Amino acid sequence: MSSDEFSDLREMLVRAQEPPRDPSHPDAVAERRRRRRRRIVAGVIALVVVAASISTYLPLVLLAPVDGPTGAVREPAFEQPGPVDLSVPPGLASAISVTGAEEFPATLGTDGLLAVNGDLGELPMASISKIITTLVVLQAKPLGAGEDGPILTLSATDEDLYDKYFLLGATVQGMKVGQSLTQHDAIELMLVASASNYAELLSTWAYGSQARFLSATRAWLAANGLTDTTFVEPTGIDPRNASTAADLVAIGKLAIATPVIAEIVAMGSFVVPGMNPEPNTNTVLGRSGITGLKTGNLEESGATLLFSATVEVPGLENPLSIVGVILGGRDRFSLGEGAVDWITSIKSGFHTVPLVEEGDKLGLLATPWDSAGYVEATGTAALLTWSDTPITMEMTTTPVELGDEDAAAGTISYVAGARTATVPLVVKEPIEGPGGWWRVTHPLDLLGK
Repeated sequence: MSSDEFSDLREMLVRAQEPPRDPSHPDAVAERRRRRRRRIVAGVIALVVVAASISTYLPLVLLAPVDGPTGAVREPAFEQPGPVDLSVPPGLASAISVTGAEEFPATLGTDGLLAVNGDLGELPMASISKIITTLVVLQAKPLGAGEDGPILTLSATDEDLYDKYFLLGATVQGMKVGQSLTQHDAIELMLVASASNYAELLSTWAYGSQARFLSATRAWLAANGLTDTTFVEPTGIDPRNASTAADLVAIGKLAIATPVIAEIVAMGSFVVPGMNPEPNTNTVLGRSGITGLKTGNLEESGATLLFSATVEVPGLENPLSIVGVILGGRDRFSLGEGAVDWITSIKSGFHTVPLVEEGDKLGLLATPWDSAGYVEATGTAALLTWSDTPITMEMTTTPVELGDEDAAAGTISYVAGARTATVPLVVKEPIEGPGGWWRVTHPLDLLGK
């Protein structure tokens, strides 16, 4: 105990032994004044201490940084596309090619063929031969779409072709000595009506003899890499005119790339002056986008169909170009239906997969002071895929700024083949910061970290 404290204690003991003083006694009055001064001084000191504490505490809690809202954001569910179920057409062999969807590599198949079925060797092609005949004739006698070409005047030798092929049981169209028709007319009769007599007429006219025509055809086949095709006459009535399904698809592509052929094989019937129109032997023209090409039939080897189609697929910038062939079928009608089903199954392999809808709520972000907001997708996303092309998704989230309307919260990105889609995520309603009262009453939340 200090000396001052000891003196005070002694004074208190002495006073305790003294008789009570009169309150009006000058010493009593002086004592009361001393005590009042001490209380005032102590109060002032206390106020100064409290004020000093408040001046430090309030700025700390009112200006302290706060963490942004937190919460779980889920990835939206979507269904992965399934594999395409391609139809298998009837017949001994078939092949099909699809172009126009190269962004989906699976549509290219193997060696440019999406599907190959059955016998891979050479089979009789029947009247598909007339497509080759036309291509080789046009090499010697070019003709553009919509052009008539030179005039052919039929001779007695030409007229004999009618009897020749009629006796062979081939399809024929009438011929008369002195009859005149254009090159375009003759090609119509050969391709639309499948007239064998006009196939030999044109090929001989173009090259001067069948020998020179066949020599030119062999050279043409070799130049186009069609090494699995045998060609001995211009009509296809001889079963030695044979080819593989793969070669015939390649020949079909060359045909539709030739404007005058593409124009003629798409005709519902031939229109030749002086002759009664007859319908195209291809009875499925116009169905499932079919635009051609050529039917055929031999009793010993069955029906054949080389077909082309232009198919619109929602989501693709340009239509698909499809070329296919079916060999060794029961009849041209069953092959036609098989082609329609095949094309339809290819188109069905394209899926537009819905991924996320605008306004989808993917999570709730909240704060300790009970301000919250939903994370929402700002747009709708869907991707076109082919077959079971996988779709991958990546979600990124970013810290949300307090007080912002439509505050950025991240993105969702999708990839399917060469196609992508990205949708921003936002918190539409502002998540407000904490009020002053919450800050003052939650110092540990602000300063206790």
